[in-house]
Amino acid sequence: MTLEVHVGHEAEDEFRTAFLWYESKRAGLGDEFLLCVEALFDTIARHPMRYRIVHEDIRKALVRRFPYAVFYVPEPERIQVIAIFHGSRDPRRWTVRG
Repeated sequence: MTLEVHVGHEAEDEFRTAFLWYESKRAGLGDEFLLCVEALFDTIARHPMRYRIVHEDIRKALVRRFPYAVFYVPEPERIQVIAIFHGSRDPRRWTVRG
């Protein structure tokens, strides 16, 4: 079964900011980032328990080729993405989300 992936507002803002930053570095790099994140969303949707729990019921999956992680909560009917976070940022910042 494949679940729907719902990206929260803060995570959507992080995603957009990262896309624009990569695109400003090289035309098309933002699109490459987008494709890698979407591929990870597809994997999470098909296998929500595949990735390890990092805080309470929050799981962490790493984005291929880019230093980002997707933090999400598997729910019965969907996947709730709470953060799309650069690896150099303070990880305590996403723990206050929900």
